[in-house]
Amino acid sequence: MFCQSAHWWADTGPFVPCKCSIFGQNDPILMQRIAESELIINGRGAVYHLDVRPEELAPTIITVGDPDRVEKVSKYFDTIEYKNKHREFITHTGYIGKKRISCVSTGIGPDNIDIVMNELDALVNIDFESRTIKPQLTALQIMRLGTSGALQASINVDDFVVSTHGLGIDNLLHFYRHQNNEEEKQLLHAFVTHTQTHDSLSKPYIVGGGSQLLKHFVDGYHHGITVTCPGFYGPQGRVLRLGLMHPGFVDRLTTFSFGNHRITNFEMETSAIYGLGKLLGHQCLSMNVIVANRVKKEFSKDGNAAVEALIKKSLGIIEGI
Repeated sequence: MFCQSAHWWADTGPFVPCKCSIFGQNDPILMQRIAESELIINGRGAVYHLDVRPEELAPTIITVGDPDRVEKVSKYFDTIEYKNKHREFITHTGYIGKKRISCVSTGIGPDNIDIVMNELDALVNIDFESRTIKPQLTALQIMRLGTSGALQASINVDDFVVSTHGLGIDNLLHFYRHQNNEEEKQLLHAFVTHTQTHDSLSKPYIVGGGSQLLKHFVDGYHHGITVTCPGFYGPQGRVLRLGLMHPGFVDRLTTFSFGNHRITNFEMETSAIYGLGKLLGHQCLSMNVIVANRVKKEFSKDGNAAVEALIKKSLGIIEGI
């Protein structure tokens, strides 16, 4: 089914990634109760994996892969209101100046992003008391601060990259209904043809970053397509003891171009954040510091200092958005 703004919602079930607010107060989709097995709320009224209650989440969210990196971000907060920890998911919420911010660790990979993005959305767009979708939906700002490998010789270790698009070679978004526009379809066709991976990899997908956020991160950041991989070794072309099905895959990523677009880097989260964020109506952006250049075979001499520099520069911009 489609609404008048060409957003879609599920024919059955409670999932409504439409942000146009055309539903009436008594719309049966909004009124349908979400079962305890589908949205797990713990004894303190917090969403299960993140262990965060709705009032503990800020409208601006920074995601980091490494749980230890949450404290490296929140040490720049002027005040901290909440600290929560469950498994690899750590959340600190506080203020920088007058801006309320949450920093959330996601762990590694698209599967963890599926958990984090759905639970962040549930915290603001589902009424935990009635277990129904709210008639007025909230759009979050979700920004990733991560580490990544460069796929262009011109991007040095310790440089910063902002993802104009996330191109996923994982399969996460294929479990959700999504549509590409014509340019995206052409880009994907060119990508598959160039990389020669027609039937041997999961069908790729591509999603653009949040334009309202991207415009703020220009000076000091490279811009380009980020490829999201479902693993760190074989999927990113690393060889230890196992041979690769596509030994030239990384080289093909480096040489790919489509119009003004090129692939700048790859990692394991961006396309999942962009894909789910777009479907759920949130503004998302991914910023990475380059710790490895896969073309020049170089690795950062001080990755911790490089991450610290990314955090400080990006927080200075985020505070003013």
